[in-house]
Amino acid sequence: MNYLYLYIGALLLVLLWYARRQRRISRTSLAVLEEARVAGLAEPASLHPVVNPGLCIGSGSCVTSCPEEALGLVNGKAVLTNASACIGHGACLAACPFDAITLVFGTEKRGVDIPHVGPDFQSNVPGLFIAGELGGMGLIRKAAEQGRQAVNAIQARLRKGASAGAQGGSDLLDLMIVGCGPAGLSGGLAAIEHKLSYRLIEQEDALGGCVYHYPRNKVTMTAPVDLALVGKMKFSEVRKERLLEFWQGVVDKTGLEISFSERMEAVQRDADGHFTVRTVKGSYRARAVLLTLGRRGSPRKLDVPGEDQPKVVYRLVDAEQYRGQRVLVVGGGDSALEAALDLSEQPGTTVTLSYRSDAFSRVKPANRKRLEAHQASGKVEVLLGSVVREIGAAEVVLKLAGDQRRSLPNDAVIVCAGGLLPTPLLQAVGVEFDTKFGTA
Repeated sequence: MNYLYLYIGALLLVLLWYARRQRRISRTSLAVLEEARVAGLAEPASLHPVVNPGLCIGSGSCVTSCPEEALGLVNGKAVLTNASACIGHGACLAACPFDAITLVFGTEKRGVDIPHVGPDFQSNVPGLFIAGELGGMGLIRKAAEQGRQAVNAIQARLRKGASAGAQGGSDLLDLMIVGCGPAGLSGGLAAIEHKLSYRLIEQEDALGGCVYHYPRNKVTMTAPVDLALVGKMKFSEVRKERLLEFWQGVVDKTGLEISFSERMEAVQRDADGHFTVRTVKGSYRARAVLLTLGRRGSPRKLDVPGEDQPKVVYRLVDAEQYRGQRVLVVGGGDSALEAALDLSEQPGTTVTLSYRSDAFSRVKPANRKRLEAHQASGKVEVLLGSVVREIGAAEVVLKLAGDQRRSLPNDAVIVCAGGLLPTPLLQAVGVEFDTKFGTA
C-alpha cells in the first residue's frame, strides 16, 4: 500500500510540474503574441500555418521545429505568435504528428494575390509558366521542385510544337527564365539537361533570390531536394550561407549561365504565340517564359534626382563596408531600423535614419527599444516626418516638417522602402489572379 501512495504522489508531482510548465510557456507565448499585436505585426506576410485546435494535442513538435521561432503554445494549443518572423518554411507542417496544421495564404483581413497556374505550372496565358514564391510556394525544397517540373512541362510543350511545324528566327530562345532563386536555378539546370536554348536573368547582383535577403545564419532548408544534373541535395538542415555556397558550386560545376543585375521591365505574348521580354539590358524573344520571381518584387525607389548613383543601394549586405562613412538610411520598417542599428556599430560611421511618417508603427518592440537607446546615445540621428528630395555626390537634401529643408553630408544612401509586387506587369500580359483570404 505504501508503494501505491508513493506512486500516486510521484504522479501528482509530475502532473503539477507539467501544469506549471504549461502555464509558464503559455504566459510567455501570450506575451510574444501581444507584443506583435501592439506593434501591428500580427498579420503574416505570405504562406503561413493555421492550426486546427480540434486536432492539436499541444505536443509542441511544431514549435521546436520552427527555425524562425514563429510558433508558441497558448493554453495547450499551438498558435502563430510571431507572424512577422514566419516565412512559410513549412517545417511545422511536417513535424505535426496529427495533421493539425494547414499552410495558407492571406488572412480574413488581408488577402494575398496568387496567379492561376495549372498542374504543370502553366498560367492561363499559354506558354507562360510560374513557379516558386510568386506562385505562392515559399518553401525552398518545393520551389526548386516546381522549377524542375515546369521546365519538364515546357520541354514537352516545345517538342509538341516542333512536331507541329512551329517556326522561329535564329535569335528565338527556347526559354526565358526570370529570377534566380531556388525555382529559377533549378529550372535553369533542367533547361541545360534538356538541351534548351535559354537565358536566365536576375535583377540582383548575386544568386539566391529571396534567400539572399535572409538574415545571417538563418536556417533556410530542412529537407532534401532533387536538382537536374546534380541529383539530390542531401541537406537535412542548412543555413543561408552554406546553401548559397552550395548553389554557387552547382553553378560553377554545371556552367549555368546567369545574367545578373538584369531586371525584367515587360513581357508580352506576340501574335505568333512566342514572347517578347524586355529588360534593362535589351529585348529577347522566346518560345516559353518561366517566371520565378519573388513576392518582394523590385525595390521601391524614391524617384528623386541623383538616385541613379552607385552610392544608392536598396539593402544592407555588409555593414562593415560603410565603416567611417556618412550614411543615410531611408525607411520605417524593421529592415530600415536594423540597417541603421548595424551601421551605427561600425567605428567612425555617422548614421541618419529618415522616415516620412511621424512615428514608427509596424516594427518589432526590440528594434524600437534599441533604436531609442542608440538615438539617446547619439549613435543614430532619427528624422521623422522627413522626405528625401535630392541626392548629390557628397550630400543629400531632405524636406522636413514645416517645409524646411536640410542638407546632410553623405557618402552612401540605403533605401529600405519595401518592394513593388509584379502583379500589374503580369496582369498586363493577361495573367489572372485569385485573392486568397486564409485559404490554401
